Amino acid sequence: MKILTISTLYPNASNPRHGIFVETRLRQLKKHYPQTEITVIAPVPWFPFSHPVFGQYSEYASVPFTESRHGIRIYHPRYLVIPKLGMSLTPSTLAYSLRKQIEYLTRQGFEFDLIDGHYFYPDGVAIAAVASTVKKPFTMTARGTDINLIPAYPKARKRIQQVLSVSNHNLAVCEALRQSMIELGAAPDRVSTLRNGVDLELFSFSDESQQPALRQALNLPLNVPVILSVGLLVDRKGHHLVIEALRHIPDALLLIAGTGPKAKALAALAKQQGVEQRVRFLGKLSQEELSAYYGAADLLALASDREGWANVLLESMACGTPVVATNIWGTPEVVRKPQAGTLVERNVTAIADGIRQLLNKPFSRAETRHYAEQFDWSATSEGQYQLFNRLIKDAS
Repeated sequence: MKILTISTLYPNASNPRHGIFVETRLRQLKKHYPQTEITVIAPVPWFPFSHPVFGQYSEYASVPFTESRHGIRIYHPRYLVIPKLGMSLTPSTLAYSLRKQIEYLTRQGFEFDLIDGHYFYPDGVAIAAVASTVKKPFTMTARGTDINLIPAYPKARKRIQQVLSVSNHNLAVCEALRQSMIELGAAPDRVSTLRNGVDLELFSFSDESQQPALRQALNLPLNVPVILSVGLLVDRKGHHLVIEALRHIPDALLLIAGTGPKAKALAALAKQQGVEQRVRFLGKLSQEELSAYYGAADLLALASDREGWANVLLESMACGTPVVATNIWGTPEVVRKPQAGTLVERNVTAIADGIRQLLNKPFSRAETRHYAEQFDWSATSEGQYQLFNRLIKDAS
């Protein structure tokens, strides 16, 4: 089986955490089915200057045109994004970039059986166009905002619906997204839920007796509650709500892991709320670093306004740390028992109440880890492999 994965959401040397959930699913497929050959095309926007003064855009210029990660060859062709016109034009510029890259690889003798696509807009629209040209079956995996946000734009909605109708199969990372895809017009028998799992080795368990050593290593206080909030520093992740909730949790320390455009605004909010001495911004962390902070924390707070399947929830639980999470989209499918954590409404009062509830939890960290162990990757990888194998056979 030779798989070509295509997604603009994929890690690279300049941004190793970008789209890491796509890479993780591929790595697990390769781990469980080592005979599978995987190649990735992960286009990045074209930008001519790599100087840091240009911020995020300079990262695009610094991305290598090809690299290998974890034994998988990745190609990063460039595609044009025009400000203010990108929403409508990007699918076409992206499709052009993909065609050129596939043509080049084909001339070098590259062959593949199926396209594994991720994110419906603009990626899915471009992938559908390319798949019809190369006459290969393709699947599309919905990741969240491509189904629960972008279809609010009528033109994008229509093009997403076209992709849903022509793809060989559609995948959702949670049942809530699957139902939304069906509402958009996907045939029920051509859309499946294929949840994400968690790497139980990378996100290793730490019990109550191990926490003091972890906290000392991370320069964290030993005898105060430690709350962790993880994600891009943007409004939809809700870090601002957790900061405001901190006023109602005396002595607790809040750690915020991530980078993004709201960094300064969040720091200013912490000062305004009088909790700046109890908020630490950790910046961008590797998964290994993040695992240590999960293990050191008493709980994870995720106050998002929308999520498909939030990987940070299972990562935290795997380390033994329960979660307070807003009751939205696929999150109830992850937080199903008290040992996992608690679901709350998306407001400061409810978040603070949920935090207090977990700080007085009647269960152990071992019980939280045991809950997470049911979400290993084996079932997901098997479902993915069997689906790909069937589609390839049907196309032959």
